[in-house]
Amino acid sequence: MTPGPVDPGHEPLVGGDLLIESIGRLVDPGAGRPGDRLNAVGDAFVWIRDGRIVDRGPMSGLPPEAAGGPRLDAAGAVALPGLVDSHTHAVFGADRVAEFERRLAGTSYQEIAAAGGGIAASVRDFRARSEDELVERTRARLRVFARHGVTTVEVKSGYGLTTAEELKALRVVRRLSTDPRLPRLVPTYLGAHAVPPGADREGYVREVVEEGLPAVREAGLAAFCDVFCDAGAFTLAESETVLERAAELGFGLKIHAEEFAALGGAELAARLGAASADHLVSIDERGIAALAGAGTVATLLPGTSFFLRLGRHAPARALVDAGATVALATDFNPGSSMTQNLGLMIAFACCDLGLTIDESLRAVTRGGARALGDPSRGTLGRGAPGDVALFDVPDERHLAYHYGVNHARATIRAGRVVWSRAEDDSATGRR
Repeated sequence: MTPGPVDPGHEPLVGGDLLIESIGRLVDPGAGRPGDRLNAVGDAFVWIRDGRIVDRGPMSGLPPEAAGGPRLDAAGAVALPGLVDSHTHAVFGADRVAEFERRLAGTSYQEIAAAGGGIAASVRDFRARSEDELVERTRARLRVFARHGVTTVEVKSGYGLTTAEELKALRVVRRLSTDPRLPRLVPTYLGAHAVPPGADREGYVREVVEEGLPAVREAGLAAFCDVFCDAGAFTLAESETVLERAAELGFGLKIHAEEFAALGGAELAARLGAASADHLVSIDERGIAALAGAGTVATLLPGTSFFLRLGRHAPARALVDAGATVALATDFNPGSSMTQNLGLMIAFACCDLGLTIDESLRAVTRGGARALGDPSRGTLGRGAPGDVALFDVPDERHLAYHYGVNHARATIRAGRVVWSRAEDDSATGRR
């Protein structure tokens, strides 16, 4: 029997013990519904054993036995569940800054792609690089996420566009998944990112379905399968073919949908029980209703609309009001959203998408975890994974209000400190 895909809840880091004390405000989205207020406790602690939260609450209720192990003084910082970035394309070679400059001069993303740029440019570059080089380039990028309080990052393939090259990309993610200085990684196979230059369209879809998906499953390299279903990418029928085969093989499903045109990708995601439908700038009322009814998470990527200067955003308010669960992610990639600052997405969501601060914070914690099929994360409840982010702000509202700044003080994954500002300051000689 062939092995199944990677469990999206897999945690290769051995869990640690840690008491985080003197937290200024402990902020937990809990299992609340969209629109609910966050839970907050002042002068609090979080006690983690074997990588999981065993207790949390006010310092006045700290169990005596909690003080016997490793301790971290939060010094009044705000504590949130570790942030979850549920949509990135972090495995690539070179940047595409020249394309950014061309867009600023008036050339559209679609025009650049038609001239051989865009995804095709990253594919050519990716294929020319060794797996070892890609590991080191990706490691440095993922380290930046940890510095921003992110404890879980979804990482897609999609710049190889042959079975062998897509497997190379996913091996990069696997090799990095054991690095204790990085966030937990959730790998996604995005073989259907684009039709490779010069390839037969029907033949390539067949390659993804008949060769790529079984090979990734056999190697156990991905938790999810994703498809770019949009104008200029894959059709609704092609996307359905790929996703249905992925479901048969046991993959979780995700879909890039309705970024540039409403093709029905959101409704397809809902019908197939996908974990998330992502982008959704052009989603219509039927798509909104379908996502809300199915429980498929709407993953919104406001940084992409900003970076591409689309002049419009996903209808976040309508999605939340309809009862859909919303996640926010960076869409980190070299072409359309070159940022690892998930905190900046909180401000964009409040100012451009119409979400409240509480809704935006829930979207980068609880919502992101649900978009990865892992409802145990994104909360500071008892029994949850010991993923905590500490921020040097007066209260959680400042994460949206004081925007564009990295407020992170420390990032704790599975009860182990994977990054702290104190360590960075010590390494650079700052005081």
